[in-house]
Amino acid sequence: MSTLEEQIDIDAPVLAAWEQLHRVHDYPRFVAGVRSAHPRGRNLAHLGVEIAGTERGVETEITDHGRGRVMAWRTLDGLDLHGAFALLPLDREHTRVQIRVEYDPEAVHEVFGGPRGFALAGAVERAVRADLELFRKLVEARVAAAQGPPAEPVKDA
Repeated sequence: MSTLEEQIDIDAPVLAAWEQLHRVHDYPRFVAGVRSAHPRGRNLAHLGVEIAGTERGVETEITDHGRGRVMAWRTLDGLDLHGAFALLPLDREHTRVQIRVEYDPEAVHEVFGGPRGFALAGAVERAVRADLELFRKLVEARVAAAQGPPAEPVKDA
């Protein structure tokens, strides 16, 4: 198994990031290759993932740990992938999002194709970093939209 750990700081409270992680239907907006996502019950989700131009269904289990700070996930069929998101409050308005992904490089190559060895690890790392950046932008945009437009200064009469 290979392990990848990445992190990103976002300009949003922990609760905003936590809520976004649980909006399964939004996964296509920030997870590369995911074309559709539907929750199934309390802890399951079905993802439509594009692999080599073909969409394949992937069943996942999502579990929460640590009182709203850690969300673990794993695939339930075929490809053995698992990992976790940890949310660390930096202050009231900023959060560090850490992700840990564990995968079998040979199995990833068999399912997705592409490079092997260090090149595969580099491709996985770039994909996860890009996903985190999209997640950051999505959460920050939702927080900004919820706050509304900035108030105009009051002019003295």
